[in-house]
Amino acid sequence: MKAFALAVVLGCGALISSGCGATPAYSGHERWQLITRNWDMEGKQINDDIDSLLLLRPMSHMTIWHVR
Repeated sequence: MKAFALAVVLGCGALISSGCGATPAYSGHERWQLITRNWDMEGKQINDDIDSLLLLRPMSHMTIWHVR
């Protein structure tokens, strides 16, 4: 039972410590900047899709957002 509890605690710790925190390639701040930039671009593309679905702008296969 002690081994199972230890495995659960270590497993949860491994899951919590990974993810949006610091990774070997990026610091926590750099990682957060990448995530927010991605969320911003996804939001802009959703708005673009909704506008074209509702025919609010002339049809085009190009987005109005600046993509690098």
